[in-house]
Amino acid sequence: MMLRRVASSTPVPEWLEALLTTRFFLACGAHPASPRNECNMFCLDCRGAPPPAFCYYCRAHRHASHRVIQIRRSSYHDVVRVSEVEDVLDITGVQTYVINSARVLFLNERPQPRGAGAAAGKAAASPYNCEICGRALLDPFRFCSLGCKLVDTKRSNGHAAAAADGGAANEEAEEVGGSKNAAARPQGRRRKGIPHRAPFWS
Repeated sequence: MMLRRVASSTPVPEWLEALLTTRFFLACGAHPASPRNECNMFCLDCRGAPPPAFCYYCRAHRHASHRVIQIRRSSYHDVVRVSEVEDVLDITGVQTYVINSARVLFLNERPQPRGAGAAAGKAAASPYNCEICGRALLDPFRFCSLGCKLVDTKRSNGHAAAAADGGAANEEAEEVGGSKNAAARPQGRRRKGIPHRAPFWS
C-alpha cells in the first residue's frame, strides 16, 4: 500500500479574517451615552451573531473570561500591539513599528505615499517593499501588514493543496498504468506440444 505525502500548509486562525474586515471605533449601540463607548475591542473566542467589535463596557459584561485584544489607531489606520497577538498568531515577516513606546502591527494594507513630500521621498528611497502590495518598508520584512501576510498564506496554501492533488493524481495514474501493463504482459512462452516422429512407412 502506497502512503500519500500531503504538502504541509500554514494554518490560519478562524478569527483572523473577521478581525481584518471588522470596522472599529464606531459608537457602541448598547452604551450610547457612556464616555468610553468606542468599539475598539475584539474577542478571539466568540463566534456568531454579536458584532465582532465592542466597547469597554461590553467586555466587562460579556467577555470577562475571554481572550480579548484591543485595537488602536495610528495615522487613521488600525493597529494591534505585538504583545497581544504574538502568542496566538504567526507574525513572522510582518513589519513592526514603535508607537507610544509599544511595538505594533498594522492590520491592513495602507496606501503608498505619493507626491513630492518627505514621506514619498523616503518610500522611494527604501530598498525594502511589501511582497503583496509593494509598499515601502523600513526594515527587511516581507509584509507591511497582517492582511498582506494573509494573502500570501492563502496563496501558499492553495499551491500546496494543488501540489498534493497533482501528486495524488500522478500516483493513481501510475498505479492504473502499472496494472494495465501487468495484465497485458505475456505470461511466458507457451510450451509446444510433444513432437511425433513421422512413421517409417510414410
